[in-house]
Amino acid sequence: MTWTHHHRNARHSLALALSLCAALLLLPTPSRATEGGIGYYVPGTMATLIDRAPIQTGWVFKPQYMHYSGDFSATAETPIAGVVALGVDVEIDAVAPGLLYTFEKSVLGAKYTVGAFPSWVDVTVKGAIESDLGNFSRRDSASGLGDTTLIPALMAWQEGCWQYNFMFAIHAPTGDYEVGRLANEGLNYWAVDPVVGVAYTNQAAGFNASVFTGVMFNDENSDTDYRSGRTFHLDASVQQMIKAGSGFITLGVNAFWGQQFSPDRNPGRFVDEFKMRSGGIGPVIGYMLPMGTDNILLELSWLPQTDTRNTTEGEYLWLKFVYQWQ
Repeated sequence: MTWTHHHRNARHSLALALSLCAALLLLPTPSRATEGGIGYYVPGTMATLIDRAPIQTGWVFKPQYMHYSGDFSATAETPIAGVVALGVDVEIDAVAPGLLYTFEKSVLGAKYTVGAFPSWVDVTVKGAIESDLGNFSRRDSASGLGDTTLIPALMAWQEGCWQYNFMFAIHAPTGDYEVGRLANEGLNYWAVDPVVGVAYTNQAAGFNASVFTGVMFNDENSDTDYRSGRTFHLDASVQQMIKAGSGFITLGVNAFWGQQFSPDRNPGRFVDEFKMRSGGIGPVIGYMLPMGTDNILLELSWLPQTDTRNTTEGEYLWLKFVYQWQ
């Protein structure tokens, strides 16, 4: 793909640049929702140009790193791993090296992609555990293989300035889990997340806008008999592409909203409805380097939570990288 100052080539190259976007994937590490304030929906995972579904046939390698630090208030009671904790403080570092393949043959008129994202996580959780003898402080840490996200269907329809996406993600509990331990590498239950997205690109001006929304359906944690409620989530962004050398700098903002609309179910353990809500907004910066059919995209974003309920309040830091080849 050759980038020139001619409008025709710019239009063609931008379409190929969009195919750099590794996919609407969900990083399979703990987020701040549902059981223990922890769930599979992670704000900022699919919000920007880099997260659009690929439209170029071939392979996409997308390693991404996430750091999260957040806490509950000192008096907030949180059901987590079979116990109830007060004042939970969480810190997570996670890496998910994703690999996807986009087929040449279209399915229902869309480019069709499959992929998988294993993860490695490092989790530290502090809190006060409630017991019959009183509360006592505990600090647990865990590091190792986390849960895995499988993507059997990721589809992209391109129509002029618009791109429409559909993804079906399956979250598999491949990480270690131990009842009573505050920090665990995995969540110990399955979940599915159908997601739809729409993106607009003004090719002449370099303006991009994306919106992705879905609903997370959680299975029951068989070790704690806890079923986390269903969660609606929406992520969106606006970004501007600026010519810089052989590539483009991207500048913008991304925001999210997550709302649990059905309560958690855990008979006899936590009687009040435990529905989470979380929202936030922050900046994103990236660099896009088109090199023919081999393309590179790098993106850094900061996403502080500005509105929370029944979940930790803190901030996310994302570093995403995409390498695409045929």
